[in-house]
Amino acid sequence: MYVVEDTADSLVLYVPEGAPFGFGAGDDWPTATGRHPYHGRDAWVGEGSLGLHRAPDPYAVWHSWQPPARSFIGWYLNIQVPHRRTEIGIDSMDLELDVLAFSDGTVLLKDEAHVDESARLGRYSRDDAAAIHATGRRLVDELHAGERWWDDRWTTWTPPAQLLVPPTLPQGWEDVPAETFEDVLAPA
Repeated sequence: MYVVEDTADSLVLYVPEGAPFGFGAGDDWPTATGRHPYHGRDAWVGEGSLGLHRAPDPYAVWHSWQPPARSFIGWYLNIQVPHRRTEIGIDSMDLELDVLAFSDGTVLLKDEAHVDESARLGRYSRDDAAAIHATGRRLVDELHAGERWWDDRWTTWTPPAQLLVPPTLPQGWEDVPAETFEDVLAPA
């Protein structure tokens, strides 16, 4: 990913088409293979995506566009462990549940059953699962009430040419030890 903006309020990242993926060890995802849903892919496919991260929020706001005209579709709120900076970038952990907020005002929760299955598999506790569900419901309620912190200026953002070239994974990315993410979500 490329850093587009890094302020006291937020970290804005852009992932262009073709940006490489890297997957660390772990076989505890609620999928048929037990691996991350993108496991086996080696790069981002589709229109690039712009993500706004605000510490200590337990979610990131990803902007999505439809090619070829790059028309804005809406926001994808990825519920995750709040990002942490490392010596080579940022770390987070996806918590399965997502909120889709379309430009027409439609708001949907996505992958609720995955949260419960991950708790059943021991990926995180039942209390964590309850907190994840509560976060999703809170975000849906806020969006229905017209409450959101991010700026509409990002809906029309276009990446400059130099950000269309896929970056490479930093040397040693797979050797950075994964931290445990305990007590990161407080029930709402």
